[in-house]
Amino acid sequence: MQSLVYLIPLALALGGLGLWGFLWSLRSGQYDDLEGAGWRAILDDDEAPPPPPRRAG
Repeated sequence: MQSLVYLIPLALALGGLGLWGFLWSLRSGQYDDLEGAGWRAILDDDEAPPPPPRRAG
């Protein structure tokens, strides 16, 4: 029972820290575009680099 004196405040502090982190991420816009990253991974908009120039010789 003595350990509950330490574990309950520790659990509440960790829960509060997690809640604070979640609210911070909401306010900073981390969840604004949920599908964009998935589509950027699928679509290939990059052009192939041009071939290196040939040396005359």
